[in-house]
Amino acid sequence: MSRTVLVTGGGTGIGRAVAEYFAAQGDTVVITGRRSGPLKEVAAQSANVRAVTCDHTDPDALGRLLAELPEHIDVLINNAGGNTDLDAESGSEADLMSYARAFRANLEANLISAALTTKALESRLSAGGSVVQIGSIAADQASGSYGAAKAGLANWNLNVAAELGPRGITANVVSPGYIADTEFFRDRLSDERRSALVEATATGRAGVPSDIVGAVAFLASSAARHITGQVLNVNGGARSTR
Repeated sequence: MSRTVLVTGGGTGIGRAVAEYFAAQGDTVVITGRRSGPLKEVAAQSANVRAVTCDHTDPDALGRLLAELPEHIDVLINNAGGNTDLDAESGSEADLMSYARAFRANLEANLISAALTTKALESRLSAGGSVVQIGSIAADQASGSYGAAKAGLANWNLNVAAELGPRGITANVVSPGYIADTEFFRDRLSDERRSALVEATATGRAGVPSDIVGAVAFLASSAARHITGQVLNVNGGARSTR
């Protein structure tokens, strides 16, 4: 039976891979993000994918998004986010005001965006559906405001699971380790750092987007209807590299 799936941040990397998977299953997929170019590129490749530009940190933008969405959403994947520190200019002033802006940017991108999106869609989520948050191994490491935001996401997800559980809706977190072939590091990952991240795994390889797709697909499937409020680590058994 075809489902309706919303993937935030669906234009690149993990989000794109997830969207392409559900579309290939015959589901109707809506992808969102702030950049229209990548979204349109994905949508052009499948009749099952529709692109809508949206900044999920903006309540007004989410209000406009609702007008573009179907009445019922079966699967919500909160994937939009990323480490906003990687977008900051090097050598920026380390004063308290700058620190506050940088810290809030990661909270907005990774925690508040998911919270606002889930709240906005709460009444449209279908009974027996699924919410999947994309977390990070950074939540369990010393990773600054990005790690704090992802740790907060995992904690907040417990509330989502409790609130939506009576309607048969599950809410879980998929927590990736290092995933290659994404824009996460903005092409700034040194060979030495990449080698360290791979060597920290038990599997001896970097993750790829399809690894995350498999976990998301499972949590959104009929096989996972009694799994909720959980964090599924998909990191190849990685240890801390710090």
